[in-house]
Amino acid sequence: MNKAIHAAVRRDLDRFLDALGRFPDGDRERAEQLATAWQNFDEQLTRHHEGEHDTAWPALEKVGVSRDVLAQLDAEHDAMAHALAAARTAMGELRKSASHADAVAAEIAMRELQRVTVIHLEHEEAEIEPVYLAKKDSPEMKAMGREFAKVGPVQGGTFFAWALDGAGPEESEAITHTVPKPVLTVITGLFGRTYRKSVAPVWRS
Repeated sequence: MNKAIHAAVRRDLDRFLDALGRFPDGDRERAEQLATAWQNFDEQLTRHHEGEHDTAWPALEKVGVSRDVLAQLDAEHDAMAHALAAARTAMGELRKSASHADAVAAEIAMRELQRVTVIHLEHEEAEIEPVYLAKKDSPEMKAMGREFAKVGPVQGGTFFAWALDGAGPEESEAITHTVPKPVLTVITGLFGRTYRKSVAPVWRS
């Protein structure tokens, strides 16, 4: 699941950079579309890194991950949060002006967000994914999974619709391995509609 989330983050960052690099000056409709997609991405990435700090790191420390490693990962989270705030401001300016100049500024902010985020994702994947795999059946990892599963249906439906949007076979399999396909179909069908109607079309434009 963590790998699927990371893939979705990388996809969206690439999508934003592509869209901002081709932004038509004065296109208020496109600016509004990108603002809608940004709001979802901002929420997903913020929830992910805050959830890691609050839920994943304590569980991982219990199964042997050192505090020094977790402190390094948290420092990377802080850099991500700073870059995320800068991108949030830039995307807000683009939404208001729909100008080429603000699209360029947003692209610069987004590229920095991509840089610091990818550094963190690669570090986390190298340090933590082997632990997830080795300890996946431990009580600590199972309790962590149950804690992450405590989300409302709307939040869950939006999350899975986002994570599956453009996912490759490996990422899709990671999700369906965690959530049975019939359950996933119901969750995304009923509660992922907002994402499918308002966010997914942004990337088809």
